[in-house]
Amino acid sequence: MRRKLLGIIDATSYHEDLEDLITHRSLAALPFSGRYRVIDFVLSSMVNSGIRSVAIFPKMQYRSLMDHLGSGKNWDLNRKRDGLFFFPSSIVDYHENRIGSFDLFAANMDYFSRSTQEYAIISNCYTIFNMNYKPILESHIHSECDITEVHNKDGGSMEMYLVKTSFLMDLIKNKNETGYSCMRDVVRDPQSQYKICHYLYNGYAVMIDSIESYFNTSMNLLQPEVWKKLFLKDQPILTKVKDEPPTKYIKGASVKNSMVANGCQISGTVENSIISRGVTIGKGAVVRNSIIMQKCVIEDNCHLDSVIMDKDVRVEAGAHLNGTDQAPFVVRKGTKQGALMNS
Repeated sequence: MRRKLLGIIDATSYHEDLEDLITHRSLAALPFSGRYRVIDFVLSSMVNSGIRSVAIFPKMQYRSLMDHLGSGKNWDLNRKRDGLFFFPSSIVDYHENRIGSFDLFAANMDYFSRSTQEYAIISNCYTIFNMNYKPILESHIHSECDITEVHNKDGGSMEMYLVKTSFLMDLIKNKNETGYSCMRDVVRDPQSQYKICHYLYNGYAVMIDSIESYFNTSMNLLQPEVWKKLFLKDQPILTKVKDEPPTKYIKGASVKNSMVANGCQISGTVENSIISRGVTIGKGAVVRNSIIMQKCVIEDNCHLDSVIMDKDVRVEAGAHLNGTDQAPFVVRKGTKQGALMNS
């Protein structure tokens, strides 16, 4: 497998519906489930499938993504041969519609030319799933396809494509003549002469493309039956390891049906919520149906319901923040919410 399949993660996506959470980070680096980042799922799927050469192509705000990935050690990709490759964009106008992933690929053609893998899997960075790519490769070879597009159990495209590496290089080189800017353009062209096959993936898969989908997908993980579909013993989801002390629960604290990461201090009540590392929840505070990211401070007697709180937020004592599952209350990174703001 490692000799046959190259992993390519297209991290160029930007969804305006997620703007409050991705103004300062790549969508690929969006925190998820308390201790992971969104990119961990596709990257782990590739590594668990035996892929040992993975290239990531981000387009903007990629500092936090680089910090998370590092050398690739946590995914066993810090290697003398192959390994993890990171190709930041040199394109200045990020919002120009004509700029697609093929433009980023074209700027790094040496990587593709030097790769020894005969096939390549190109994937988006924002799908929550846990997939083995080996059956897709076998199906692609057996059916003699030019492109195999992966579909979910509802029949929708997962924006994952398997092709021969040489075929991908031809698409990149000829992008100006064909007008194709990405793989989606190729498979959606009604006049395409290529043999396009579809592979049906019946496992758990959700695309994070809006605040609502991010919130509801996160909340669904609190259901054991959903968790078991995603976190598989023989296919672990790998992430950056951080050594922090266990969470401290102060006398009188109450935590129900929640995920709480290390390094927290909880004195209040937490229900149906996801709490990331290093969060402080004060005495008398109530946090329900919420996502609290790293190093937030929720002071005494606050009430939060259906809230997404980005990193390094402070909620002052007595504040009340409320949203709904269709429209959660989003607090941007590093801001302060006070009781007087609610009056």
